[in-house]
Amino acid sequence: MRGLTVVVTRPEGLRSALEMAAAQAALNGRARLFAQGPAVAGLALPMHAPHDEDYVAAGLPTLHALFEEALGLGVETIACQSGMQLMGVHMLLLDPRIEVGGLVSLLQTLGEDRLLML
Repeated sequence: MRGLTVVVTRPEGLRSALEMAAAQAALNGRARLFAQGPAVAGLALPMHAPHDEDYVAAGLPTLHALFEEALGLGVETIACQSGMQLMGVHMLLLDPRIEVGGLVSLLQTLGEDRLLML
């Protein structure tokens, strides 16, 4: 099965990106999420999304719970170095399981993955 690499550029897109990557991983495919630019801020701890309470009220997971589920399924999460500098996010503000990298290295390791940008 071909892998899936999801590049997300806005914090609002993190939930959808995590859901897609988790679904790919649940099907035993390689799944990666690359947070670029402002999306990196959405990965900073404590991780939450503006409408988390609405999701919880509907019986759905918070952004942080979705992140934990995705990692549990094997989703690789990468924060863009430039995005971290842009958004003032230091490594200490990220979950230690999040890798740091750049877009060039991501594309170099794309292989046969499908690439999706949000």
